[in-house]
Amino acid sequence: MPKMKTKRAAAKRFKVTGSGRVRRSTAGKQHRMRGKPANRLRRLKKNSMVHPSDEARIKRLLPHEL
Repeated sequence: MPKMKTKRAAAKRFKVTGSGRVRRSTAGKQHRMRGKPANRLRRLKKNSMVHPSDEARIKRLLPHEL
C-alpha cells in the first residue's frame, strides 16, 4: 500500500484547528489595497473558517493534519 501524501498546495492554504474545523485566510488582501477603506482592510486581516459543506473535501487533501 503506498503512503498517503498531503497535497502541498492545500497545506499552504488551510490549517486545521484544535476542534477539527478548517481555517482559511480571507481573499482580497494581496494587492490593490490603496482603493480599499481602512475598515475593510482591518476586517480582511482576520482568518475565517471554511464552510461546513467544503470541509470534508479539504480534509481529504490534508490526511495527516487531523
